[in-house]
Amino acid sequence: MTTILWFRQDLRTDDNPALLVAAARGPVIPVYLWAPEDEGEWPYGGASRWWLHHALAALETRLAALGSRLVVRTGRAVSALPKLLKETGATRVVAARRYEPAAAAVEAELAERLGPAFERVDSSLLHVPESIRTGTGLPYQVYTPFAKNCRMQAKPPRPQRAPSSLEAPPTWPRSEPLDALGLLPTIDWAAGMRAAWTPGETGALAALRAFVAGPVARYALERDLPAVVGTSRLSPHLHFGEISPRRAWYAVEDALRKADNAEFSRNAEKYLAELLWREFGHHVLVHFPHTPTSPLRAEYAAFPWRRDKATLRAWQRGVTGYPLVDAGMRELWATGWMHNRVRMVVASFLVKHLLHSWLDGARWFWDTLVDADLANNTLGWQWAGGCGADAAPYFRIFNPVLQGEKFDTDGAYVRRWVPEIARLPNDALNAPWKAPSSALARAGVTLGVTYPQPIVAHDEARERALAALAEVSLAKGARS
Repeated sequence: MTTILWFRQDLRTDDNPALLVAAARGPVIPVYLWAPEDEGEWPYGGASRWWLHHALAALETRLAALGSRLVVRTGRAVSALPKLLKETGATRVVAARRYEPAAAAVEAELAERLGPAFERVDSSLLHVPESIRTGTGLPYQVYTPFAKNCRMQAKPPRPQRAPSSLEAPPTWPRSEPLDALGLLPTIDWAAGMRAAWTPGETGALAALRAFVAGPVARYALERDLPAVVGTSRLSPHLHFGEISPRRAWYAVEDALRKADNAEFSRNAEKYLAELLWREFGHHVLVHFPHTPTSPLRAEYAAFPWRRDKATLRAWQRGVTGYPLVDAGMRELWATGWMHNRVRMVVASFLVKHLLHSWLDGARWFWDTLVDADLANNTLGWQWAGGCGADAAPYFRIFNPVLQGEKFDTDGAYVRRWVPEIARLPNDALNAPWKAPSSALARAGVTLGVTYPQPIVAHDEARERALAALAEVSLAKGARS
């Protein structure tokens, strides 16, 4: 019996449960459907489309090594897959489950249309989101008890290797060329991403090996230093399913066991906690599917956000006058990625210094990040805005000057991404507007000309943000 293996965000052959289920039944027809309309309000952004093109090309290569191929089609799944079943004589469609509301709705429609011929397999998480509940049977909204519950569960199965080959069908259906999907930009703005990333399963496994061989041993400290390669950089690979979270989890856990070292253990456990934060994001999305566009904490729907195109544009372009913020936004534009510590700073700056809605930030990240993931993008931005699960209190406002001084102490990160102020001394680098005119002159910096003045003063912004929060608190009190 021939099975259609519908690839989605599981673009790998290693530890792919859906692939193993399909392969065990006989001939397999691997299929990828390009259907932006199936993504609802969140179709792939520009950076994600670039990554997807290269991820699919890499998957084609991996499948060819197994004696198979990737069939590429366009069109909504609810019409394309039934047609493929009829066209090929296949009897079943197997797919890895997705958790985004629009994707889940597509799966439900397919299940109704195809009945038992459609099989979903959990593949992209360590735990099924519905299986983790509070003592009263409710979903979690706070990370720490969620993570503790996860650690109390039975361990996820160890990852499984790819099969040595895939049985081909008697005849192959037609396939569209990958270039026909138009995923690559017509104007080539992706040079920085090409230099920074190797999309695909091979690149993902190499990144994991490099992380386990080095940075994981210093992760607890260096994960907060943006100038240092101290993180796994696996986020886009995990999002597109080029590596399974089980493969990452056990690679770190196995290294932890072999090291038998308290310091290594502390660092490795911190990384495993970050994998559980990823799980938490999907848990929240599944149980609160409205959160990509609405705050989890309903009172924040009335927050008095500003609509100022000029300040939003300055933030997007990295010309706010705050060097750490500008460095992060420029790193994002150049590479499709931003260091997580800096993500928190730039998000706080947009939402609290500029009073722009967290949704403005979520949409910009969605278009520019190669690891744009609806669950984690939503969780992160609502955390920054104080309106989501386990959120930072709204009155906690990052000071971008102090953050730069603490986490970029020698200025290496800012100097790389904001070269026009690179010659400033360290004590002036994070607040050029406070530097003596002589220091500015020696560094070739003319504020307002070569580098902008701050678009908002920190103390004034803080007071404005707290006043806005007070409005929400008063409104909530009046309703209760």
